[in-house]
Amino acid sequence: MGRSLGRPEGVLINGKNARGDGTDEPLFTMKPGKTYRFRVCNVGLKNPLNFRIQGHTMKLVEMEGSHVVQNTYESLNVHLGQCFSALVTADKEPKDYWMVADTRFTKTMLTGLGLIRYTNGNGPANPELPLPPQGLAWSLNQARSFRWNLTASAARPNPQGSYHYGAINITRTIKLVNSASKVDGKLRYAVNGVSHIDTETPLKYAEYFGVADKVFKYDIIRDDPSPEAEAKITLAPNVVNQTYRDFVEIIFENHGKSIQSWHLDGYAFFPVAIEFGRWAPEKRRNYNLLDAISRHTVQVYPGSWAAIMLTFDNAGMWNLRSAQPERAYLGQQLYLSVENVARSLRDEYMLLDTTPLCGVVKGLPKPPPYGP
Repeated sequence: MGRSLGRPEGVLINGKNARGDGTDEPLFTMKPGKTYRFRVCNVGLKNPLNFRIQGHTMKLVEMEGSHVVQNTYESLNVHLGQCFSALVTADKEPKDYWMVADTRFTKTMLTGLGLIRYTNGNGPANPELPLPPQGLAWSLNQARSFRWNLTASAARPNPQGSYHYGAINITRTIKLVNSASKVDGKLRYAVNGVSHIDTETPLKYAEYFGVADKVFKYDIIRDDPSPEAEAKITLAPNVVNQTYRDFVEIIFENHGKSIQSWHLDGYAFFPVAIEFGRWAPEKRRNYNLLDAISRHTVQVYPGSWAAIMLTFDNAGMWNLRSAQPERAYLGQQLYLSVENVARSLRDEYMLLDTTPLCGVVKGLPKPPPYGP
């Protein structure tokens, strides 16, 4: 439709929002002296959130599948698409307590409430809610405090820290700048001046059958966009050709007034820096090349940039998009084509014979099978 979704009407915790009138049932109960793991995810449509539990601290232990240094926090910001796990100990006065989730960086703050009850509790929750921290600088500083636990093993024989991403040479730098404008009177969002549109033929189908040139063009955006790229938006399938197994640095620059959150399918990456201002090569000296957390989302504050690093070692056609559904739907996304040049089953499975086909590949003969 080319219109914004507008402001959210509320914040829900597990699909509910407590009324606070004394009739609410608890979402969770805790036994005194026990420690509980709370996993918190922001699956909203629009806003980052600040999460906290009245009267309790949270020991952060995991973020998006990675073990982290176990620091303790009174509240935690969770941006769109992000998840974390925190340990909470029931060591306070036995009664009810509020879980609070507030929207961040919005003119009007929305609040979601959920009740936690001690099993032997004998009193209502304090109606005075803990206030959220204020300011972008606070949020940025908290994000910088998150660190990879280099000695934890996770689901691997070696510790997380045995992968020294900071010692790998960068083979390519891609800078991505988000923008917004109207095209033919309709709102569109773009990356480096291109607003992605879906094609009738799925992009991977076209590539797999060797007819990509009939569906899209590779690399219609530059790795280092000119300032003019933001001024005009072009509608087109946005596909970036990426060499298999290259180690790549991606810079996200946000020149807008609202916070951005980016997600990459098929990969985890290392967010090595988030800073205010514009990125420049000399900013690399501020990178965290030791213990950045391996994750699949990163936030970019207004007037700021973020840098991530990763090895493109997973062949396929992978979507890099805004975690805000309206922005992704209206064009703030692109695809990274990591082609299986060797046509090896070691790197990528073949299309199943039972897979339904459509678009220009319908009726085409199957390509030769992959080798070992």
